[in-house]
Amino acid sequence: MLRAGLSELTAFVAIAHQRSFSAAARTLGVSPSALSHAMRGLEARLDVRLFNRTTRSVALTEAGEQLLRRVGPAIADLEDAVNEAASARNRPSGSIRISASESAARPLVQHVLPGFLATYPDIHVEFVVDTRLVDIVADGFDAGIRVLQDVPRDMIATRFGPDMRFIAVASPDYVARNGKPKAPHDLARHRCIRFRFESGALYRWDLEYRGKGASVDVDGPMTLGNLNLMVEAALAGIGIAWVSDQLAAEYLASGRLVQLLAEWSPSFPGLCLYYPANRHPPTALRLFAQSVREWAKGEARD
Repeated sequence: MLRAGLSELTAFVAIAHQRSFSAAARTLGVSPSALSHAMRGLEARLDVRLFNRTTRSVALTEAGEQLLRRVGPAIADLEDAVNEAASARNRPSGSIRISASESAARPLVQHVLPGFLATYPDIHVEFVVDTRLVDIVADGFDAGIRVLQDVPRDMIATRFGPDMRFIAVASPDYVARNGKPKAPHDLARHRCIRFRFESGALYRWDLEYRGKGASVDVDGPMTLGNLNLMVEAALAGIGIAWVSDQLAAEYLASGRLVQLLAEWSPSFPGLCLYYPANRHPPTALRLFAQSVREWAKGEARD
């Protein structure tokens, strides 16, 4: 029977997550050459290549992807068990790795993390900023942040923040030069700022008014992969942006942006922290979710 040591499998998972031997070596506190030697030994015993290596990048092979899907959660469970055992005698410890977009992570960084990390100084929180809808289990995350409607059903979700609306905004200068769209189909005659996910897909604008929906594939002079930059582009008069009302609120209040097609802006349940329901959450994640829940309750009362 083929055997692989725990240290080798831990190293394999670290390299797979970091996509870098040197970054994984820093995380594990070993030399890159020792890590490379360990992986060559593991691949030789398994008689399969786990990584495709170039001078600039490291990528999993198909066999590597399969191994990560099986081994990743098991290694995470072992680390959680060790951290929980240590926390039973000492202060709670451990690491939490969370997948989130920049705008989704911001309220927790601003309002939850300062108090949480002061209370639990031995817990480390890592946000990996990504616009893709990742599989948090397969990709080795402890939790993720998404709007509620995009959370898989087999997850525990902790809501925070208000309901969200996406709105069309432009600068007063753009409106003076190009006028205002009166209906969704008018957007075809306007310069719109498009959003592209990291997956490569372009975001369609989904508008809604009194139960009537319109999904518009807009066009324009610019495509971006960051919602904050879309707001900046709208402020610069480049075109119309379709962004969260929370990102645009400050500029709407000051008059630097104007809302367009206001009656067509749909509202939907906001953000939530989510994690697998079929796994016992590690102490660090359980405490963090509790802190998010308490902050969200306080926001609701206010």
